[in-house]
Amino acid sequence: MQLDQIITTLQLAIGPVIVISGAGLVLLSITNRFGRVIDRSRSLAELKHTITSSNTHSVKDQLMILMRRARLLRMAIAFASLSILLAAFLVISLFLIELANLEAASLIIGLFICCMGSLIVSLLFFIADVNVSLSALKLEMGGDPGD
Repeated sequence: MQLDQIITTLQLAIGPVIVISGAGLVLLSITNRFGRVIDRSRSLAELKHTITSSNTHSVKDQLMILMRRARLLRMAIAFASLSILLAAFLVISLFLIELANLEAASLIIGLFICCMGSLIVSLLFFIADVNVSLSALKLEMGGDPGD
């Protein structure tokens, strides 16, 4: 492998590396939200055991919303992680293909499409979580969560 080939491959790898960085920041944000959902669920579960039975309905509703949010965030984490993993495979594939002097454009295109698709799905789950979190806020404020 010649130096000019290495430089060209490094230039091609910059895009996926930027995707890794950006998706990593998205993943950080999602995991922070996930941690808050888990902490809030634990505190509400403890509260449920100490309050009167007339107030448990609201706490149970909030816990159900938090459980739904946790599932959405878990899926967002899984797809963001998959996107990062696919981007890493893409970088490795670029170098291996160049090293072996293979023609594998369809593999590179497929990995990139799957990487971007996973990131899009992750962001859709993230947006769904933001919308569901508004239901919990409405419930806490005494409104109907379906509004």
